[in-house]
Amino acid sequence: MTARGLAVEKPKAVEGPTVRDAVMTLLRDLGMTTLFGNPGSTELPLFRDMPQDFRYILGLQESVVVGMADGFAQMSGNAAFVNLHSSAGTGHALGNIFTAFRNQTPLVITAGQQARSIFPYDPFLYAERATEFPQPFVKWTCEPARPEDVPLAILRAYHMAMQAPRGPVFVSVPIDDWDRPCAPIVASTVAQEFMASSAMLAQTADALNKAKSPVFVAGAGVGREQARAVLSQLAEKHQAPVWVAPMAARAVFPEDHALFAGFLPASREAVVGALSGHDLVLVLGAPAFTYHVEGFGPYIPEGSSLIQIVDDPATAARTPVGTAIVGNVADAIAQLVAASSPPSRPAPAIAPPHDDPAPEGQAIYETLLMKRLAALRPSGLLISEEAPSTRGPLHDYFPIKLDDEFMATASGGLGFALPAAVGAALAQPAKTVFCLLGDGSSMYSIQGIWTAADLNLDVKFLIVNNGGYAALDQFGALFDIEVVGSKLPGLDFVQIAQGMGVPGARVATVDALDDAIETLFAGKGPRLLEVVVKRPG
Repeated sequence: MTARGLAVEKPKAVEGPTVRDAVMTLLRDLGMTTLFGNPGSTELPLFRDMPQDFRYILGLQESVVVGMADGFAQMSGNAAFVNLHSSAGTGHALGNIFTAFRNQTPLVITAGQQARSIFPYDPFLYAERATEFPQPFVKWTCEPARPEDVPLAILRAYHMAMQAPRGPVFVSVPIDDWDRPCAPIVASTVAQEFMASSAMLAQTADALNKAKSPVFVAGAGVGREQARAVLSQLAEKHQAPVWVAPMAARAVFPEDHALFAGFLPASREAVVGALSGHDLVLVLGAPAFTYHVEGFGPYIPEGSSLIQIVDDPATAARTPVGTAIVGNVADAIAQLVAASSPPSRPAPAIAPPHDDPAPEGQAIYETLLMKRLAALRPSGLLISEEAPSTRGPLHDYFPIKLDDEFMATASGGLGFALPAAVGAALAQPAKTVFCLLGDGSSMYSIQGIWTAADLNLDVKFLIVNNGGYAALDQFGALFDIEVVGSKLPGLDFVQIAQGMGVPGARVATVDALDDAIETLFAGKGPRLLEVVVKRPG
């Protein structure tokens, strides 16, 4: 009898290897021995006699689980394995599955399903039409026809997740499949890289060499493929300014470099204005372009041409003007460096970042906070950011350097950065992870703090408390709308953190800010700092 008084028949012992044995061997061969999940009844047989070389990372809500796996996969370079609970758990996780899809993060997501024998009776916890539920934000879905097909389905899912453009995949596994007999399988090898056309790259190199004033727009694909250093070489050879593409969710170019031009806004007219005066626009690892508001007119300045290099055929297909080349972005940049022989060009005129003077008084403004963080931060940070209203001051006063890593949500959905920081710390234990959050966005996945405490991960959480959804208020002002439901009084993040095992502190005055930042970054292990800021105006 169970605790609820229901009789449950124990599964019969199986002699020889099972589906579970075959999957565990496969995951080991694929380098996926870190499993992320929040277990439910339909997943429990997966964990029977779990091998000692595997580790299970518990998240306190399924969206948090997927966010942790996303950060882990981005910072490890390999797909991460996620286990969700039937339809309810998959539903909880959908927001961050969508973000992983937009982030192009490789995730192998499995979800529990009821026993096959009771499918016809619509049982409790049955995941009806399970493979359709996470669509369209997974690259491939499957519920294997037979138990012995589960290992091959997971192998195929892994290869699909790792193929460019990378992304999440989904496999639904009935509860009784794990204990069925199954012969082990050998992991196949699939070449994941595909190279851009040599002829088209040669034409691009020729166009770059002949251009009078080229400009580069770099997106998250440059960061995903670790191509920032080689992009710096290409920019220096051509004396070309480098803009960060609109809404880029990774670090793409050192922001303290003399050729760093800034961040393109997500508006058609603003993009054209920023790129005016250049006769060749080379877009690398990004759409051309991502817009947030409706716009009109040309897509690029009059008299200029556009060439795009991206690893996603769908992104290339929707490029409205110019030439799109599909292939590995890092390799393409390296080939362009090798073929560079431009004439001598003067250094481009790049406007220095503006410097807002700090208002007098003891109130902390976001500009001052970013300046002091930049001055007191350790080198080589891994940064996970979700502070929408602070992003402007972050861009202006907290440069992401070549030895840093950076992640943000590519979907615009909240609840990613906090658990992603936890996953990143698991993947890069030698690095300090700095998680910059807004007070509103932090509440979407605050449970992730518990995992950081439980595993004693070196994550430094800084919550910018401006009393509400300030980014929404800013956007509402554009439409002359007074936003309702945007204020968040009474939140105490120090108590929340301490209740989950993370020490925390609050600072609200300028004279205490430096000491609070230094304490945040001192030592190893998780810590939280809540900074109460004053909104401008």
